[in-house]
Amino acid sequence: MANTKDSQLRKLVCGLEYENQAYQEGATIIAGLDEVGRGTWFGPVTAAAVILPRDCQLEGLRDSKLVSPQKRKRIAEEIKDQAIAWSVAHVEAAEIDRTNIAAATQLAFYEAFHGLDVVPDFLLIDAMLIEIEIPQLAIKHGDALSRTIAAASIVAKVTRDALMEELDEQYPGYGIREHKGYGTALHMQALQKLGPSPLHRMSFSPLRGLTRAFSLAIQNG
Repeated sequence: MANTKDSQLRKLVCGLEYENQAYQEGATIIAGLDEVGRGTWFGPVTAAAVILPRDCQLEGLRDSKLVSPQKRKRIAEEIKDQAIAWSVAHVEAAEIDRTNIAAATQLAFYEAFHGLDVVPDFLLIDAMLIEIEIPQLAIKHGDALSRTIAAASIVAKVTRDALMEELDEQYPGYGIREHKGYGTALHMQALQKLGPSPLHRMSFSPLRGLTRAFSLAIQNG
């Protein structure tokens, strides 16, 4: 049943149902927030906040995972051109390890919100609330259901992917450009060969076990 529901959601074109409801209830400036990189082994979790004009016209606006990389880049530029305000925030691997990924994701949302040049009076957030005194709504699968959250999803994804390409040059050999830090067979093979980099999330279980094994291998020569 869950797979069927997810499949149905992925076919939806992002609408404005949640935005229109918020407007009817008195909201005037709505920000959408979404994150990317929550489940990766490497690098930051990245959040974006986007405020779109009420009459915004953007073609192909949907969950970033359903849009090709080239199309995502084009749409991201259109979003930035038309947005009233937008902001991106990164929370690094060290902070994720110090707290946990849920707390780090909330922090990324909080910082993305505070990076906006215009203060919204209502927030639509993908599957999470943040500790801030502004009316907000957490929407499960929000990036597939809300146009404003989808816009944030695309901006966050394009920004983080560009960062991963830069970090691939700083930390060669891990294949970061290809897998963007996610857990893949290629990534695990590189970790087994090279050990973790300073930007790997050491608190994530695959890396905890790998770190111990790698340290023992070095000690045993």
